[in-house]
Amino acid sequence: MKHTGGCHCGKVKYEVEMNLENGISCNCSICMKRGSLLDFVPEANFTLLSGSADLQDYQFHKRVIHHLFCKSCGILAFGKGAAPDGTKMVAINLRTIDGIDLNKIKVQEYDGKSI
Repeated sequence: MKHTGGCHCGKVKYEVEMNLENGISCNCSICMKRGSLLDFVPEANFTLLSGSADLQDYQFHKRVIHHLFCKSCGILAFGKGAAPDGTKMVAINLRTIDGIDLNKIKVQEYDGKSI
């Protein structure tokens, strides 16, 4: 199913094809402070509709994930990286999907702090 989403100020907008069933709550240092609820899709399922010039990239630790956030409002709507097999993936912050009912998402805890 296709969904739209974006940042708070509306400069960054995207479309993603995914099921809204599961989400990951990670306890790594950035996810804890940011409060993201994530799910991952292959890069082919994601389209950035607007705002590429408004994105700022932040990397830390092993520098393999691009944490992309809006320069204006600071919201991280998505990030980019690769699965262990090398497949390019996009991490969607489910909290930025338009009209989502977060009560219907099954949340899985992930121990990113230990990595």
